[in-house]
Amino acid sequence: MRRGNWLGSVVTAAVVALAAGCGGAAGTPAVSAAPTPGVSRAITVTSPAFAAGGTVPRRFTCDGANVSPPLRLSGVPGDAAELVVLAEDPDAASGTFVHWLVWGVDPHRTTLAEGAVPKGAVQGRNGFGQRRYGGPCPPAGQSHHYVFSVLAADTRLHLPTGATVDAVRRALAGHTVGSGTLDGRYGRTG
Repeated sequence: MRRGNWLGSVVTAAVVALAAGCGGAAGTPAVSAAPTPGVSRAITVTSPAFAAGGTVPRRFTCDGANVSPPLRLSGVPGDAAELVVLAEDPDAASGTFVHWLVWGVDPHRTTLAEGAVPKGAVQGRNGFGQRRYGGPCPPAGQSHHYVFSVLAADTRLHLPTGATVDAVRRALAGHTVGSGTLDGRYGRTG
C-alpha cells in the first residue's frame, strides 16, 4: 500500500471509530452541536459563585436551594440570533445527564441571574423529565463534574416547549457560531 493511501485509510478509520463511539443516551447516535471549525468563536462563561474547575456551591444542588447558578457571558458573536444554555453531568453512570436546557436566550445578555429563566427563553426537558433546572445530585460518596455550556446560534430555534437535548442539538447542527463552557465539581459524602 502506498504511503498516501495508508495515511488516508488511517485517518478515515479514526474518524469512523470516533463517530461510532460517540453514541447518545439509550443507544441513539449523538448529534454534535460543535460548530464548523474556523467559524465558531469562543464565548467566555464564568460565575461569581464558583471558579472554573471549582466546587459548585451547595445552594445550586439538590442538597441546597436547587436553583441555577448565576452566569456571566462575554465574547458572544455579533451574528448570534439566540443563545442556548445547557448544564450536564458527563460522569453519570447511564451516560451524560442533562440538568438544565434553555434556548431562546437574548444574545445581548451578559448575565444570567441566579435561579431565573431569562425573559423570552424556553426551557427544555432535563434528565429528571422536568422543564426546570435540576441541580447536581451525584450518588452519595461520589464527586461528579458539571459542565455549563453556552452556545450561540445564527438562527432562531423553533422548538416546542419541553424539547429534548437531542432535538436542540439537531436544530443547532450547522448553526452554531460560538460556544463556551464553565465546569465545576460537586460531591456528596456517604
